[in-house]
Amino acid sequence: MSPISIPGKVTLSQTQVFPDDLDAAAYVLAIEAADGQELEPAVRLAYNAFIKGCKSDGIWDAIKASCILAGARTLNGALIPLKGTAPTNYNFVAGDYDRETGLKGNSAPSSTRYLDSNRNNTTDPQNNKHITVWVTSPDTTANCSYFGAGVNQSGSSTHFGASTTGHYFNLNSSLLLVGDSYSNTGLIGASRSNSTQFVYKTGGASSPTTVANTSAAPFNETIRIFRRGNLNAAYTNARLSFYSIGESLDLALLDSRVTTLMSDIGAAIP
Repeated sequence: MSPISIPGKVTLSQTQVFPDDLDAAAYVLAIEAADGQELEPAVRLAYNAFIKGCKSDGIWDAIKASCILAGARTLNGALIPLKGTAPTNYNFVAGDYDRETGLKGNSAPSSTRYLDSNRNNTTDPQNNKHITVWVTSPDTTANCSYFGAGVNQSGSSTHFGASTTGHYFNLNSSLLLVGDSYSNTGLIGASRSNSTQFVYKTGGASSPTTVANTSAAPFNETIRIFRRGNLNAAYTNARLSFYSIGESLDLALLDSRVTTLMSDIGAAIP
């Protein structure tokens, strides 16, 4: 691996197993500064492969706010943003974090843990938007929200979660129920590229599904993870290891990249 130089940082030699992508290198340096120690070389390279892969797939630029909630040695490191502004942490502590499986929420009656993405639901265009999470262990209540701005009854909310009847989605739109298993894991999310339909994927599906669903002007509220918005809030006790927000992208490609990333991180950690 050839030496690289990052503005304002040291030049890294090829003997220091380190990312050869500048965005990945900067991300790793920020995590290691937050952790107070170096990552394993294989964790560094897992991040590098993910970022380079997203760029190769043409989905990197569409990701505007994201965290990989796995791999870092500490919770502070895990909350370093992959893209965009760092999330605000509400009540997660070190014991809620696992390097391989991510961050665990909680649910009623003690619902307190969530992340504020600090990205408003109105920031991305009404008809050019995606939201995803990676679920490593599902909610145990069969009634939860993984992501949200607004309320599930609102026709302009961005929101998804799980219930006894399966997963449900809003993407600047009215509520859509999906009759799958609420206990599915893996990539769960949706992407909209026009005003009349969007594409969704749940962890049990081999490929995304396109559904008719008309958009509306987005609800003005920051998007939260591990809960719905301020009105009629609902939380999740699921364990999540990735989230992304941004413009429309190919969910199948992102699913493949995150699947490989989580596998690589699991293999890299002793």
